[in-house]
Amino acid sequence: MGRPGKMKIGVLSSSRADYSVYLPLLRKLHDDILFDLKVIAFGMHVSGTYGNTIKQIYEDGFSVIETANTMPHEDNPKGIAMAMGNTMVELSKIYAAHDFDLIFALGDRYEMFAAVSASTPFNIPVAHIHGGETTLGAIDNAFRHAITCQASIHFTSTEQYKTRVERMLDKPENVYNVGALSIDNLKQLELYDTSQFYRKYGVDLSRPTILMTFHPETVNYQKNGHYIREVASALENLNDYQILITQTNADTTGLMIRTQLENFALSKKNVYIFENLGTTGYLSAMKHCAFMLGNTSSGFVEASYFPAWVINLGERQRGRIETDNIISVAIEQQAIQQAINKVIISPKPENCNIYGDGDTAENIITIIKSH
Repeated sequence: MGRPGKMKIGVLSSSRADYSVYLPLLRKLHDDILFDLKVIAFGMHVSGTYGNTIKQIYEDGFSVIETANTMPHEDNPKGIAMAMGNTMVELSKIYAAHDFDLIFALGDRYEMFAAVSASTPFNIPVAHIHGGETTLGAIDNAFRHAITCQASIHFTSTEQYKTRVERMLDKPENVYNVGALSIDNLKQLELYDTSQFYRKYGVDLSRPTILMTFHPETVNYQKNGHYIREVASALENLNDYQILITQTNADTTGLMIRTQLENFALSKKNVYIFENLGTTGYLSAMKHCAFMLGNTSSGFVEASYFPAWVINLGERQRGRIETDNIISVAIEQQAIQQAINKVIISPKPENCNIYGDGDTAENIITIIKSH
């Protein structure tokens, strides 16, 4: 990566989720004169169904070099597989047109795997963020490990994950435990207080509120209809709580879950559904909520910072490190209700952040400059 002049950096971003995590790193790369930063936006970013979140990238002042419409046309295995192929086709055109010194890939989604795979024939070095983690209830588990095998530099969020990456590689070099970028976000962002949140979103977080995100289980996707009905049944009579829902990802049967949640909310004055709260809005909701419910990775990393209680549902995230603020239960009405009853009477959890001190972006920049 030692060519003269600025280092040409491409950052692969396919959704609001990875973009919000990238944000501290993007800002440092953007402000450093040694880097020529371009964001490559594809997947959910350019979909109206998922909120056209590419708008947020522009609003934050970043230059989007290319966009690629790679969304699946169906939320079934065929649709997902075809979207992976289309991602490889579209991203190969971008790599052919631009001479990157390094590309960043975060996480584990199928479209991120396809984007990284397309870069391999071009011999572009890949820096992988959040490798070494395990999510046994999602097909993403295989994609994450595959990206690890294709990457040249590895930035993990804990020492345990660093060790796992080293064991996976034939030559366990260039593996660094740098912490989680999400902690940088939480230390740097000025979150909304409850009155600011109400003015922006119309939801009063001074009232007891459940923050919920429920994604499909993509390994046992045939059961997702049953699962979302069990979740809805558990929430049916929680009239003393507001339920603030952020919508699901573009995964197998994701559209079905979206429809079920929208139907559930129709007759409920205490249920609010948002496609996207934005980074500041979502983290503010996490800070002020009574507890989180669902199966999102933010319940493992970001929630440990406040910390917030998390009721983690099902198998999607099984294999991640579970800190003391997390209660994992099966996706069954009775089990969910019992966990809710336990959390309601429990004191606020104690500090359980294991993901660094908020200097992850700086650590990554220092390491990249040394290569």
